[in-house]
Amino acid sequence: MSTHQLLGQTLHLLPEKGIFWEEKNYLILADLHLGKAGHFRKSGIPISDLIHSKDILILDKLIAKFKPQQVIFLGDLFHSDHNQGWEVFKRWIKSKGPLPFKLVLGNHDVLDESSYRISNLKVMEKLSLHPFDLTHIPEETELYNLAGHIHPAVRLTGKGRQSLRLPCFYFGKKNGLLPAFGNFTGTAKINIDKTDTVFAIADNKVVRVN
Repeated sequence: MSTHQLLGQTLHLLPEKGIFWEEKNYLILADLHLGKAGHFRKSGIPISDLIHSKDILILDKLIAKFKPQQVIFLGDLFHSDHNQGWEVFKRWIKSKGPLPFKLVLGNHDVLDESSYRISNLKVMEKLSLHPFDLTHIPEETELYNLAGHIHPAVRLTGKGRQSLRLPCFYFGKKNGLLPAFGNFTGTAKINIDKTDTVFAIADNKVVRVN
C-alpha cells in the first residue's frame, strides 16, 4: 500500500487495485466487470465464474480490514445483461447490510432498473464528495475528477529491452484514474506527462514510478 496526498485528502492506494479514502472512511473501486465470464459463455467461450468469486473474496477481505463507512463503485460493476452472476452478487451485497454501497453507473451497467433495487445499494450517474467529483468515464468536472473506465496501465522498461505493462493509479492536474479492480479485464497504456503522478502495481505492492 502507498499513500497519496491529494487536495488535503489521504488516499491509500491498495495493491488490490482500490482506494481507501482515510478522511471519509470510504472504499472506492472501479470496473469489477462481474458477469463477464457468463457473457463469454453465451458466445461459446468456456470461462468459469470462479474468476469473479476471487474478486468478491478480495473485496470481502478489504471490507473486513478497513471497515469502511461505505463502498463506492465507479462504474462497470456488472459487464452484461442479467445472468446468474448478478444473482450471486445480489445475495452477497445483501449479506453485507447495513453497509451501504453506491454505484456510479458505467457504460456496461445495462441491467434494468429493477435489478438494482437492493436495500443497501444506491445507483447514480455522478457522485460529488468534496473535493472530488466521482464518475465512471473521465470528465471535465468542477471538482477534481476521479474515474475508472480506462483500465490504466504503465509500461516499465529495463535492461536488455525488457518491458512490463502494469496496472496503475494515475493522478493528473485535474483528473485521476483508478485501475480496474476485476481480474478478468484488460489494460490500456496511458500517456504520462512529467507533472503527472503515477503508481504502478506489481508483486502485491504499489510503487510510485512518476
